[in-house]
Amino acid sequence: MLQIEVLETGELGDRSYIAHDGTTAVVIDPQRDLDRVDALLGGHGVAPAAVAETHIHNDYVTGGFELARQAGADYLVAGADAVSFARRPVGDGDELTYGSLTVRVLATPGHTHNHLAYVVSAAGDDRVGVFTGGSLLYGSVGRTDLLGSGSTDALTRAQFRTAHRLAAAVPDHALLYPTHGFGSFCSSGSATGGGIATMAQEKARNDAFTIAGEDEFVEHLLGGLTAYPAYYAHMAARNLAGPGPADLRPPERVDPAELRRRIEAGEWVVDLRHRTLFSAAHVPGTVGIELGRQFATYLGWLVPWGAPVTLVGATESQIADAQRQLTRIGVERPAGAAVGEIRALADGRPLGGYPRATFTDLLESPDAVVLDVRRDDERATGHLPGSTHIPLHALLDRLDHLPDGRLWVHCASGFRASVAASLLVRAGREVVVVDDEVAEASRLGMTVTAG
Repeated sequence: MLQIEVLETGELGDRSYIAHDGTTAVVIDPQRDLDRVDALLGGHGVAPAAVAETHIHNDYVTGGFELARQAGADYLVAGADAVSFARRPVGDGDELTYGSLTVRVLATPGHTHNHLAYVVSAAGDDRVGVFTGGSLLYGSVGRTDLLGSGSTDALTRAQFRTAHRLAAAVPDHALLYPTHGFGSFCSSGSATGGGIATMAQEKARNDAFTIAGEDEFVEHLLGGLTAYPAYYAHMAARNLAGPGPADLRPPERVDPAELRRRIEAGEWVVDLRHRTLFSAAHVPGTVGIELGRQFATYLGWLVPWGAPVTLVGATESQIADAQRQLTRIGVERPAGAAVGEIRALADGRPLGGYPRATFTDLLESPDAVVLDVRRDDERATGHLPGSTHIPLHALLDRLDHLPDGRLWVHCASGFRASVAASLLVRAGREVVVVDDEVAEASRLGMTVTAG
């Protein structure tokens, strides 16, 4: 009997999977922190006979190489991918057997050149699981621009054909299990979250099937692509090299004097506490990136690759959670951690802070200088007239482009505005963070869509 276990990594918008028959398992696209995978395998009493990669990932460091090594399992990676380690190379049409499981390999280029899907079934069971990685997602497909502009058009066309090939190759009742599409920046178009979908459901709603033709699909997909995190540029190289195990040992503890030295040296010291706490009181010179679903994405997007990062948290568990998120994107070890009450960590210095406001407050402040730090595609849906627009990921490179005066900073919900505010305060600017939903600005009649 075919059973599928889902391992969610909501912070990156990805899923990993374990397909098993009660005894033997195939693990698909595992994340770096393998203790979660081991716990799920042990909880179901199954052993991995194979670990399968749908593609060389661009958004996280894989745990597949290390899991296969530890388990002595086959490591299924596209034969056409130029990896620097031994693996079981697979390609279109290959069929493998593990216990009662049959794994059929389909070439599904588009998200990457050598992308694969795995069609898994079990003897005596009519259920079929199709692990589509970054090809066919729920509602749309994986983005096709991560390998450079020179490949984007060809990959987008390949993605369209891949979707139709999958629809022809598997039955309508087959259950689809994509790796991306749950908030990942590897998604494109109108990708949705959701629990599970069949091929029949995707044929009725997916952009790849509801848009009339290939040229129209290409225009639609490329027109909807957004900015993606800067750290993506480093992920494929790490995965081609065969990443070693995650090191989740607690980082070195940093005392207040050393924390001050690192701040004065211009190092990245990141406060994990909730944005309301950070705005009320923080160690001057720290950057506030609230620990949550978007933490690692935006830290990895903003911090120069390889720069040391020191974490500041209220508890050891906050530090451990942040470290786990960071190891998934290749930030191997924090440079240190300071834990405790913020006034004690300030080492006698006055605490920093800045005011919070709502869009109603902004409406009542007609002379306010407004900075919008949303992405370009978000601003196009509606913006505040007269506001300056610099996306958060470009802010540090464009500090000299900002207008004078106290800046009222907003995004879509307050998270990115808070990060931007902390960067601006560190740079010596006076700010008010608009910690509110931009939908409220629309309700108040503050936004326009033209111009």
